[in-house]
Amino acid sequence: MEYTYIPSKTCSREIKFEIENNKIKNVRFLGGCNGNLKGIAALVENMDCKEVIDKLSGITCGGKSTSCPDQLAKAINEIIT
Repeated sequence: MEYTYIPSKTCSREIKFEIENNKIKNVRFLGGCNGNLKGIAALVENMDCKEVIDKLSGITCGGKSTSCPDQLAKAINEIIT
């Protein structure tokens, strides 16, 4: 199933991803730093949801209290809890 999450306080405007058998699939960011976000999407592909949350939660960007990776972790956490 595909999920859509609207992040807050980041350059990306939307995050889409799928979860299959508790694994992250097909992550796509709309907006934000294209190359970096493609890299994050590739790195988390087929990763366990909990592992993604553990690795990405709390990452900040610039002077912001969050980041695109942190928002992805929040999105996944909302779905699996």
